[in-house]
Amino acid sequence: MVNQNHDDDALARRIAAARQAEASSRDGKKREESQGWSIALEFVGAMLVGGFLGWFIDKQAGTGPWGLILLLLLGFAAGLRSVMRQQKKFDGK
Repeated sequence: MVNQNHDDDALARRIAAARQAEASSRDGKKREESQGWSIALEFVGAMLVGGFLGWFIDKQAGTGPWGLILLLLLGFAAGLRSVMRQQKKFDGK
């Protein structure tokens, strides 16, 4: 009888440890997904801002598509730089 009680306690401890490990794994996956969305939104945002500013400058100055193209490329470069910086920070954890 004592041996079965000891086995039940050991099983309960193993179940509790497995549940805790699963919960921490789920939290880590949520954090990684959040970081990925943050990076993606920052990249797209940089391109949209660059594109909008280029379009606005072209509209005001009448320079055709050159301001849009130039600032869209600049937004792409800024977004890419930001992605690389964020990725280094996330990998360094």
